[in-house]
Amino acid sequence: MEDSALKKSILSGFLWKAVENGGDQIITFVISLILARILGPSRYGTMSVMLIFIAIANVIIQTGFQTALIQKKDVDETDFHSVLWLSLGVSAVLYAVIFGLAPVVAKYFKDPEITPMLRVLSLMLFSGAVTSVLLAHISRQMDFRTQCIATVIADVIAGAAGIAAAVLGAGTWALVIQQLSKSVLLAVILWRLLSWKAECVFSLEKVKSLFSYGWKVLVSGLIDTIYTNLYTPVISRLYNAEMVGLYTRANQFPQVIANSAAMTMQSVLLPTFSKTQDDRESTRVIMKRTLKVSGYIIFPAMFGIMAVAEPMVRVLLGEEWMGAVTLLRLCCLSFSVWHIHIANLQAINASGRSDIYLKLEIVKKAIGVLVLVLSVRWGVVAMIFMKALFDYVCTFINAWPNRKLCGYGPMEQWKDMLPEFLTAGTMAVCAWAAGRAMSLAGLSAATFGTALLVMIVQIIAGVAVYAVLSAAFKLESFRFLLETVKGVRGRK
Repeated sequence: MEDSALKKSILSGFLWKAVENGGDQIITFVISLILARILGPSRYGTMSVMLIFIAIANVIIQTGFQTALIQKKDVDETDFHSVLWLSLGVSAVLYAVIFGLAPVVAKYFKDPEITPMLRVLSLMLFSGAVTSVLLAHISRQMDFRTQCIATVIADVIAGAAGIAAAVLGAGTWALVIQQLSKSVLLAVILWRLLSWKAECVFSLEKVKSLFSYGWKVLVSGLIDTIYTNLYTPVISRLYNAEMVGLYTRANQFPQVIANSAAMTMQSVLLPTFSKTQDDRESTRVIMKRTLKVSGYIIFPAMFGIMAVAEPMVRVLLGEEWMGAVTLLRLCCLSFSVWHIHIANLQAINASGRSDIYLKLEIVKKAIGVLVLVLSVRWGVVAMIFMKALFDYVCTFINAWPNRKLCGYGPMEQWKDMLPEFLTAGTMAVCAWAAGRAMSLAGLSAATFGTALLVMIVQIIAGVAVYAVLSAAFKLESFRFLLETVKGVRGRK
């Protein structure tokens, strides 16, 4: 009965989290497309620079304690209240730091508008601190339905506000308004839906207990965030805001899909693995199924975007964004293995071995910085290409500790995912060939109309080939998804 209840809870969590992340990413993506056409590459580049500081500050405020609250076996309201007040206090300190550094940042990136915008944007640190505690509460209860509702409402209202500001000529301020309003709305809506009451309770002993686990996750998250955002200031310093904008948009296309899947996995797998952390076999089985099913979805999505990149950019963004095509393909290659990183790192976190997590991050990021330094002389394309290759190497690094923790190492993982990987690769080649054939026939993707036609034909060809190959080779993930859908329909 307990096993059946856990499976039902996992499936329900995945479904609601997938809907929430999918809705969040789709709404955000559509809104960003509208804003991109109105604002252009350079304004997106400026926003990307500012968001680096917000991302780093949010890691310090949220990551360690949120993960500790979810992972801890026995947690009470005093834990949540203590983390809330500590997070708000840290937010105040970090806001003061960013407020003071804003003119220095503006001078470094040669853009005086950054000073007031960064100071306003940084207010989202406070709402982010509140949201972090509320989301930890939701994750422990696996109540992802509430999070789904709150996220969609915040996305729609904030997106409408951002678009309205852009139409009225607010420029980059439109992006600031969108980001800040979304953060505040999400915190307010979650608070109301959960009916959670904050109390003036603070326990230093509780904080110390959570910090003993959380500080390693915090440092790991900080290293990862700094490394992930390192490319933006490097590109901005060596080139210009327009190139940063092209890279940011190229990165955002695959990020919509990869982050949606990764955040779903991260939110559901951590509490799930935490419940099975003493059962190696259960953890191994869940990891195997997760990697195969997520790979069956992520691999074709990433490789498919690589195949249709040129017409897709012209249709969705316009001619001024065509410089992002090559970068888009390389970013897709990088994000195609994101789900592998998440599954392995969450298994390590749930086992309580945050020390291993930290060591992995230090090793990976040290090598990653070296890769960046060696590739920077060859230009942006070379930098992103080397980053993508290194992301594949990292799948082996992240999976290595799980050989002992749950008996599921990197070679076994890749062996299990190989059928999905090769099938997706074959599909992408066929989709690209379909576009190439149309080009040779005189239908090149040079205008909006022909680009749209080429993209549609490529997508149809890719989906058809993938479905036929999945059925012909009887892929396990394909059969599992069909059986899951049939089971859901049967229960209605």
